[in-house]
Amino acid sequence: MVVIPTYNAGAKVYETVREARAHWAPVWVVVDGSTDGTAQGLREMAAHDPQLQVLVLERNQGKGSAVLVALEAARQAGFTHVLTMDSDGQHPADLIPAFMRASLAHADAMVLGRPVFDASAPLIRVRGRRIANFFTHVETLRAGIGDSLFGFRVYPIAPLVEVMRRGRWMRRFDFDPEVAVRLAWRGIAPINLDAPVRYLRADEGGVSHFNYLRDNILLTWMHTRLVLQALVRLPLLFWCRVRRRPPFQLLP
Repeated sequence: MVVIPTYNAGAKVYETVREARAHWAPVWVVVDGSTDGTAQGLREMAAHDPQLQVLVLERNQGKGSAVLVALEAARQAGFTHVLTMDSDGQHPADLIPAFMRASLAHADAMVLGRPVFDASAPLIRVRGRRIANFFTHVETLRAGIGDSLFGFRVYPIAPLVEVMRRGRWMRRFDFDPEVAVRLAWRGIAPINLDAPVRYLRADEGGVSHFNYLRDNILLTWMHTRLVLQALVRLPLLFWCRVRRRPPFQLLP
């Protein structure tokens, strides 16, 4: 299944959902406390499409929290894997089938999108990713995570819910990088597939809720925690990497 968390994405969310539905079913949208009226519009779309489900949270809780709500409902409904994508039009819906095929062939792995940037990508965002990816490589002893921030991914639901429930983080912008690290610690192998990313201008319907100060502080705190935990467990991580064995419960 496909899960699309959304918060005040404007009309672009409708286009994103239509494109996702054109390539996959079912699609679940989690409206994370949006105040732009899109919850009602999405409900109207779902009323005419049995393969589209809309979950509405009364207040904004963050991307990770919105995804977790869908994950727990999906697991109860019998789903085992989920593809997550953003609602702002940056992610390539036409690649959903290819990512799902890769997940089907490697059910125990996580399939991670590796962004291919074009000229629209802000230089500060591209450079920022390099820093984030450097720390991810340190934290996982280069376990193979191609990009820690790109949210177009397929996860196995059960271990993802477990790592999220074991801690109080991973609920906002820190969701994508931290769950990738913690799943890698548990022996969930990453499979990286290239995916083009679009940065849309405001006149194209582009909306960004990234706050450079707030979210960079959040990411800095996240990497500080992860690096410290990795250092404490370095002998175990190194042994597991050499023996190609997962740390599992020893690395919460």
